[in-house]
Amino acid sequence: MKATENGPELRQVRIDGRGVTASVELDGVDISRDVSAYTVQQIAGEPAHVILHLSEYAGRAVDGLARVEVGVPPDPGPAAAQFLSSLDGRELERAVLARHDLLDGEPHELGRGMLRLLTEWARGEWAGWEPADAFATEPTPECAP
Repeated sequence: MKATENGPELRQVRIDGRGVTASVELDGVDISRDVSAYTVQQIAGEPAHVILHLSEYAGRAVDGLARVEVGVPPDPGPAAAQFLSSLDGRELERAVLARHDLLDGEPHELGRGMLRLLTEWARGEWAGWEPADAFATEPTPECAP
C-alpha cells in the first residue's frame, strides 16, 4: 500500500456476505480463507475503513504500509453503574410486579424478575411500552397505599 499526501492509498475491497459466510476480495484477490473476521466502518462522505482480521492459519504474508489500531475492549462497568444508579428501586419493583411473565412463583422470583427486566431495559427491549411507563411520578390506583 502506497502512502499519499492524504494518508494511505485506497485499496479495492469487496465483501459479499451470504448468510453466516462471506467472500472477501482485496485488490481482486480472494482472501476469504485467510480472514477470520472483518469490521467495516464508514462516516458519511468518507471512504470506508475496513479492518481484516487474519486467521492464525493465514497463508499470506502482509507486507507494506498499514494503519495499525490496537483496540481495548470497553469496560462496561461505568455504563452499567450509570444505568443502575439512574433507577428507583421502588419503581423497578412495581414494574416487575406488573409484568406477570417475569413471575413464576418460585423462590427469589422478584430478584430474578428484576434482573431480567434490567437486562431487557439495558438492551433497549421495551416490549411495546416505554420505560417511563414503569417510572410514573404518581402511583397508579393499584399501587397506591
